[in-house]
Amino acid sequence: MKKYLLIGASAFVLGAGTMAYVGQTATAASPERVKTYRMLELFGDVLNTVERQYVTEVDDTKLIEAAIDGMLNSLDPHSGYLNPESFDDMRDQTRGEYGGLGIEVTSEDGVVKVISPMDGTPAFEAGIKAGDYITAVNGESVLGLSVNEAVKQMRGKPGEAVTLTIAREKSDPFDVKIVREVIKPKIVTTKMEGEYGYLRISSFNEKTTDEAEAALSDLRAKNPNMKGLVLDLRNNPGGLLDQAVGVSDLFLDGGEIVSQRGRDPRDVERYNARPGDIAAGLPMVVIINNGSASAAEIVAGALQDRKRAEIVGLTSFGKGSVQTVIPLRGGMDGALKLTTARYYTPSGRSIQRTGIDPDLEVAQSQEEAQHIANRAFQFSEASFRNALNADEGKARVGPHEPAEAPPEDFDAEKGDFQLARAKDVLKYGSVAATPKLPKPAAKLAGVIAPKANVAVAPKPAQK
Repeated sequence: MKKYLLIGASAFVLGAGTMAYVGQTATAASPERVKTYRMLELFGDVLNTVERQYVTEVDDTKLIEAAIDGMLNSLDPHSGYLNPESFDDMRDQTRGEYGGLGIEVTSEDGVVKVISPMDGTPAFEAGIKAGDYITAVNGESVLGLSVNEAVKQMRGKPGEAVTLTIAREKSDPFDVKIVREVIKPKIVTTKMEGEYGYLRISSFNEKTTDEAEAALSDLRAKNPNMKGLVLDLRNNPGGLLDQAVGVSDLFLDGGEIVSQRGRDPRDVERYNARPGDIAAGLPMVVIINNGSASAAEIVAGALQDRKRAEIVGLTSFGKGSVQTVIPLRGGMDGALKLTTARYYTPSGRSIQRTGIDPDLEVAQSQEEAQHIANRAFQFSEASFRNALNADEGKARVGPHEPAEAPPEDFDAEKGDFQLARAKDVLKYGSVAATPKLPKPAAKLAGVIAPKANVAVAPKPAQK
């Protein structure tokens, strides 16, 4: 496609003579190719018109980059164009150290939306939440900008402050002032929770597997009588596929972890675990929520399918697609981030749009339970208009009353209800054996009665 775009751009620069040449070449091509050449000719005409007639002078490079990015964004939410600067930033991020605020973002209908703040970063400390919309940076609107353009405005020199305007469900827009830092996200944390080990993984960069292995080995050495392990993947936005495979491999003694399948049904790549379980068969529970995406879902799905762990929490985000970063001219022209495959759990499940369903559904709070009962408040892969469909045509679970939520007297400021229930599952040996709590009294959106004769609806995010 780059070749065709260059033909279109060259035609614009060289004028009608080149257009005539393209037209002559196209006549000998297939009907599909003829149509492609005509559309590229249209692109050249539009670019020419914009350059001559737009109200102010334009930058051709920015226009063409935006056109490439728009073309890729139209395919699905995760494909896009990275200019050379953005490509360098992405490589810094996957190496585990970069400058910025510590927010994983995406674009939804031209609005920048937060997938998840990263643990221990300025955005996390400032209270940015998954599902927040970022509508302006330092008072300048970012509505309609690509993710790359918006991220560029948020990044800057460490120590400088940036003000984000946030639109959040059921809240008026508000400003958050955050000081930029060199982001060295704390990917792995461990501690003991009574008799059980706790391993928190916040994302998957090039260091995740090594850090997780070292941290867990140290925790076990210091606590040889550990009776079980909780793996916390909540609000983990994902990252590198090989690191998801590596973390899963730590706990699996051989067998398949994940497979990925491209356009050609014969194009299947399988990833298998090596012998050896770092936890030596200790009982495991994985905690997930709707902020657990991509690589985090690979780990949860693998451990669930292989009966190595049971899952507690909420249905995960549902990003079951694989993106390949394809450098252009060795990265000198940036890179394409292109969706090239879907991934599948060991049992053959595609998680795209549907996510990983927990074995024990547990809302973190009464408010979250109500959000689950009201579809309008949910943020997942399925909420993107142009998201890939699930390969099997399955649908994500709709509005429903969650199985469990904290009782009225639970102190959410001091306690972690999902973690408490995960420890209960370890204590009783399985989800099936764990005593169930009364179902929360969440009300489905369709049966919430207003107090007056005025329709009640969630306040829409400003776009």
